[in-house]
Amino acid sequence: MYIHERKEWPHFNWDEAALAKLLAEVRHNQGRLLGRMESLGFNLQDEATLKNLTLDVLKSSEIEGELLDVDQVRSSVARRLGMDVAGVVPVDRNIESVVEMMMDATQQYDVPLTADRLFDWHAALFPTGRSGMQRIVVGAWPTNSKKDPMLVVSGPIGRETVHFQAPDADKVPTEMQAFLHWFNTENSIDPVIKAAIAHLWFVTVHPFADGNGRIARAIMDMQLARADGSRKRFYSMSTQIRTERKAYYHKLEQTQKGFLDITTWIQWFLECLNRAIIATDSTLADVMRKTKFWESPAIHGINDRQRLMLNKLLDGFDGNLHSGKWAKITKVSPDTATRDIQDLVERGLLVKQAAGGRSTSYILRED
Repeated sequence: MYIHERKEWPHFNWDEAALAKLLAEVRHNQGRLLGRMESLGFNLQDEATLKNLTLDVLKSSEIEGELLDVDQVRSSVARRLGMDVAGVVPVDRNIESVVEMMMDATQQYDVPLTADRLFDWHAALFPTGRSGMQRIVVGAWPTNSKKDPMLVVSGPIGRETVHFQAPDADKVPTEMQAFLHWFNTENSIDPVIKAAIAHLWFVTVHPFADGNGRIARAIMDMQLARADGSRKRFYSMSTQIRTERKAYYHKLEQTQKGFLDITTWIQWFLECLNRAIIATDSTLADVMRKTKFWESPAIHGINDRQRLMLNKLLDGFDGNLHSGKWAKITKVSPDTATRDIQDLVERGLLVKQAAGGRSTSYILRED
């Protein structure tokens, strides 16, 4: 029996005493992080927000097995934040749509969540009305019959493993009305715990044919922004969930096949959130390094190709950078790529690595 089939549904309960110490630790680390960021000034806050929103979009899609272009996501987020950043590139419409959903959730966190708003998010994820090669209902509640239930499955066709069966389609409008009323209503639940419940509740109702996980995480981020009381994002929960993806899916499935006591789900969620907040120390170090780099006088007068490639190196370039890769990525001739690179070497921004000849590669100069 799934939790949505139990007569107590959706009246969740949990052991507040068992969660109290962990919740206090999360809240302490959350407040410490927000206080630390507020002391760093607006430029660093904006850079941290850009980095974490970019990660949220990338990692939430990656959890579902979809890999998005890092530069395009970053450029789209930066434009919507009104930031003039290095390495801006043209952005595909499908990436713009995914970013649009996440930005609406976090930047408009204080606006009530409605069915129409969810429909807009869903339509943004599936602008063609298809999930892969399959046509799906987009921007509306499902219309499938009881003979064709909404299932979460894995494995090859004909030998699928069913992990979860969602409520019947004719129940979804009523289920979602109850969820949205609860989500938009002030109550005595701690805002962070409410984020954990909202995520679980939404994916259990499973109101769409596809995209439920990404929308659930957008709702989660919306509620976490409410908990922070800020549009600025200084940590990425989706990044941590991606790291712990196997445990994430296991805990969801286990909870959905259990009872309405969801203490263990909330505990896992709080532990994961705590790790996401703690991991921000390395994110912040990267942000400060990038900000310092782009403030260097040696940057003045470089071209757009150089900005793009320097930004890739700052974000962690995959493999060694040599003139051939430069030419391929920036779509220029090998001679132009060599001139671009040599100019950055002369400016003291790039350093030639020891190996020479055809294997010559370059790295950022570390002060």
